[in-house]
Amino acid sequence: MRRLENVALTGLTLTAGAIWIFPLYWAFTTSIRTENRVVSDEAGLIPDELNLGAYYDAIFNSNLTNWYINSIGTSLIITAVVLATGMMCAYALSQMTFPGRKLLYGVVLGSFMVPAQVLVVPQFILMNDLGLINTWGGIILPQLVVPVVIIVYKQFFDAVPKEMKEAVVLDGGGDYTLLFRVYLPLNWGITTALGIITFISAWNAFLWPFLVITTEDMMTIPVGLTQVNDAFGVAYARLMSVALLGAAPVVIAYLIFQRRVTEAVMISSGVKG
Repeated sequence: MRRLENVALTGLTLTAGAIWIFPLYWAFTTSIRTENRVVSDEAGLIPDELNLGAYYDAIFNSNLTNWYINSIGTSLIITAVVLATGMMCAYALSQMTFPGRKLLYGVVLGSFMVPAQVLVVPQFILMNDLGLINTWGGIILPQLVVPVVIIVYKQFFDAVPKEMKEAVVLDGGGDYTLLFRVYLPLNWGITTALGIITFISAWNAFLWPFLVITTEDMMTIPVGLTQVNDAFGVAYARLMSVALLGAAPVVIAYLIFQRRVTEAVMISSGVKG
């Protein structure tokens, strides 16, 4: 009976994996076909040709390079600033005493109840008044507030033994020493995980960059996908090639740091326990 259950679970897992990977497989097979073949009734699931023309067009006949630079630049800046400010804010809320600390933390928690779409109009007006429309600053500034980073860091700081802090203070260390020389080295795994999540979120952001960017050369990868067409309509092979090239950095980053993300989950579980 147990063997039958294992076989059934294995079958369900393989089926779920096949369903998940099929869109990626279809995107790849579409990208290596000619446009005429893509829309042909004879196009099947198994690729019957290898045509890299769509990739050539995506790389050399579009603004893909500019889109890459914009996406990488804005995503790295957003990630670095969010981690730095989130860590310092969480440290202050966890380890320092000042008037309004509980109220401030309540505001951070309450921000989860405010949908990001609600803030689009006031943010756009503010960016316009600051002259940041169609600039990196206009893309970056509204994405610098990520409450989950503050909350995760605060939970970690709350769980650090007080004896450790007291020992550092007795040795003459201050808040700077505690944060950057004691607490930060203890949570590199969590920092790495939060960095990857923040980077991927910033890379995949579409709505806000779509609204604030007005020229094609300033677009990010997700927004640039809306420009992949030709005079006769949607160029499916070219669209799939750009989509796959745009997703490649995120996939590579996850594959490189996958072990660190797993370690971070284990560390987080241990801290909460």
